[in-house]
Amino acid sequence: MNIELKNIDAVNATLTVQVAKEDYQEKVEKTLRDYRKKANIPGFRPGQVPLGLLKKMYGKSVLAEEVNKLLSDNLYNYIKDNNLPVLGEPLPIDNQEVYNFDEDSDYAFTFDLGLAPGFKIDFTKKDKIKYYQITPDEKMIENQVKSYTGRFGTYLQEEVAEENDMLKGKAVESDAKGKAVEGGLSLENAVLTPAYVKDKKIQTKIIGAKKGDTITFDPQKAFDKNEAEIASFLKIKKEQVAEFTSSVTFTIDGITRYKEAERNQELFDKVFGEGVVTSEEEFLAKIKTDLTETLSTDSEYKFGIDVKDAVLKKLKDVELPEAFLKRWLLASNKELTEEKLDAEFAQTLDGLKFQLAKDKIAKDKDLKVETEDVNNYAKKVAKAQFAQYGMLSIPDDLLENYAQDILKNKDSVANIFEKALEEKVFAALKESVTLDTKEVSIDEFNKLFE
Repeated sequence: MNIELKNIDAVNATLTVQVAKEDYQEKVEKTLRDYRKKANIPGFRPGQVPLGLLKKMYGKSVLAEEVNKLLSDNLYNYIKDNNLPVLGEPLPIDNQEVYNFDEDSDYAFTFDLGLAPGFKIDFTKKDKIKYYQITPDEKMIENQVKSYTGRFGTYLQEEVAEENDMLKGKAVESDAKGKAVEGGLSLENAVLTPAYVKDKKIQTKIIGAKKGDTITFDPQKAFDKNEAEIASFLKIKKEQVAEFTSSVTFTIDGITRYKEAERNQELFDKVFGEGVVTSEEEFLAKIKTDLTETLSTDSEYKFGIDVKDAVLKKLKDVELPEAFLKRWLLASNKELTEEKLDAEFAQTLDGLKFQLAKDKIAKDKDLKVETEDVNNYAKKVAKAQFAQYGMLSIPDDLLENYAQDILKNKDSVANIFEKALEEKVFAALKESVTLDTKEVSIDEFNKLFE
C-alpha cells in the first residue's frame, strides 16, 4: 500500500492511494473460502463448491468490496494520522480511471483535497467592539407587572355586567320584539362578551344589565356580520351564519369578571417564592433585575454579530479552496443547484471562516466544553423559551427538568455543544478586547436591526 500527498497550493492537494494485488488477494481468497462453507449451489454438496466457480460467480464483487474497503480505511487513516486540515470530504479527481474489477490488478485512486488555510488571529485591547447593554425602562417593568397581576388574577361572580365580563345564559331565536320563533334555535349556556359586540347601541344595552335581565338583539348587526363571532355565539357552523336572519333573546344567568391580582405579599410570593421579596419596591427591583438578565441574551446575540464582523475583517485576505468547496457542496447535496450555490456562496465562505476562527481561538486559549457547560447552556435555552411567555422567574428544578428533556435529542446536544463553545470563545474575546459599552433602551436596541 502506497499513499502519496501532493500539494498543489496552500489550500489544495491531491492524495493518491495505490492498492497492489498483494494488499487484497489474501482477503479476497479468505472471503471466497467463507462463501464456500455457506454456499448452497445445486449439484454440489455444502462446502464442496469449487473455488474457481465461486470466483467466477462472486469474485468481481468481492474484489471490488475489498479494494474499496482498503481504499477507504487507508485514505481516512492517512488524513487522521497526518493531521491534514481537510475541509469537507475527499473527492475523486475529474479524470479518475474507472475500474471494472474483472481481474486481479494494481489499482490507483487519486482524490482532490480542500485544506483549511493556516492563519493567525489575535485580538488585543487595541481592538474595540461595541456592547449594547439593554436597560429595562418603566414601560417594560410595568408591562411585566401587568403580566403577573393578570396571570395570578381570579374570576369573580358579579351582579352587573361590564364591558370585559363574560355573560353566560340562555339564547333563544326570536323576532325583533322578543317572541320566540317556534322550532327555532335554543341554547343553554350561551356565552356573550360585551367587548366583542361591535354595534354600540346593542353593546350599551348589554353593559349595565343585571343577572336575570333579558336582552333582544340581532346577532348579524351586533357582530357586524363577522361569521366567526356569530358562529361561536350561536354554536353553529360558519356556513349556516348567512341563513340566520332572526334576532336572539338572551337571558343572563351569570356574570363572570376576571380581576387582576393586587400588588401585595400574596402576589410577590406567587411570583418569586415565599418571602423572596417583601415590599413593592423589592418586587419592582427584582423584576428589573430579571428583565436585565433576560435582555442580556439579546445583548450577547448582538455582540456575537459584531464579533463575527470583526473576525471576518481580520480574515478578509485568507484564501479558501473555493472551487473544491463548490464541487463538494454540490456533490453532498443533490437538491442544491448551481444557481442557489452561487447566490449563497459568499455567505457560506464567511460562515466557514468564522467557524475556523472559533476553532483556532478555542485551541489557542485551550477552551474546552465540559458536561456542566452543556447542561448550563441547555438551561439557558429552556429559560429563554419560558421568557417568551413572560415567565422570568422559573424554579431551578423545573429548569433542570426542561434542560434534560432538551438534551435527550442528539441533534440538540450537538448544537448546544457548539453554542457552549461559541459562548466560551466570546467570553474569552471579551477579556481580550476593549468593550465599547453603551446603555440603550429596548426600542433603541431594536432599531439596530432595522
